[in-house]
Amino acid sequence: MASKSNPFTFLQQVRSETAKVVWPSRRETMISTLMVFVMVVAAALFFFAADQLMGWGLSFVLSLGN
Repeated sequence: MASKSNPFTFLQQVRSETAKVVWPSRRETMISTLMVFVMVVAAALFFFAADQLMGWGLSFVLSLGN
């Protein structure tokens, strides 16, 4: 079982670990954000096109029965 520590020790450990983190640069953050935005737009366009095609196809199939 893990030993218990007081909140002050915990906060010191958190601060120590946070100092070890390698934070991304502003440029890396901007590039990553742009890539996420591009992929979201691409996915939205793909699903819109797929929905439209399926809708038109279903309408065509249902119109054959009339």
